[in-house]
Amino acid sequence: MPISTDSTLLARIVDDLAEQGWSLQPAFAPQSLTLELADECRTRAAQGDLTPASIGRGAGQEVREGVRGDRIQWLDAGLSPACDHYLALMDGLRQALNRELYLGLDDYECHFAWYPPGAFYQKHLDRFRDDDRRAVSAVFYLNPDWQPEQGGALRLYLADGTTRDVQPQAGSLLVFLSADMPHEVLPASRERLSLTGWFRRRGDGPL
Repeated sequence: MPISTDSTLLARIVDDLAEQGWSLQPAFAPQSLTLELADECRTRAAQGDLTPASIGRGAGQEVREGVRGDRIQWLDAGLSPACDHYLALMDGLRQALNRELYLGLDDYECHFAWYPPGAFYQKHLDRFRDDDRRAVSAVFYLNPDWQPEQGGALRLYLADGTTRDVQPQAGSLLVFLSADMPHEVLPASRERLSLTGWFRRRGDGPL
């Protein structure tokens, strides 16, 4: 499969981030890749490969389902051909962000996120207080035929005091500045799948 992303699409993401701090692209990846990744996430969840997500970092990590109810598995190169294809697409986006916005993004980390029905993630920022490396958040959705009445939106809290609800429709990519965009995941009536990740720069916080 090809691993390049259309330059016009990358330019839209760059422009959106520069102008408003977030970007939503409804067709970021080929449909075939989106379906493969959705099947892989469901299979890994059924096999018990996904574990309850924690909050905090280092010694302060803890699982608190009253705050966050998803299960995750981190992606590494070689996990599967579909995952490698997705990681290649995101590296192309990383290079475009560096080239056009001079963000100094050094790498990308991401995980499968599986929310069972009713699970949610309370309002939060993606950047840790003691670690400033996460610069840009990216959420790629894997849910075909999602309907708004099923819930599960990601709610962005924008700088002007308004909110924007993003439906987790398969193939959509949401990108936003990690330090500037509080957000939450609302509960849904069906399982909710995504690949959630962060472009990181070399920061001043501890490694």
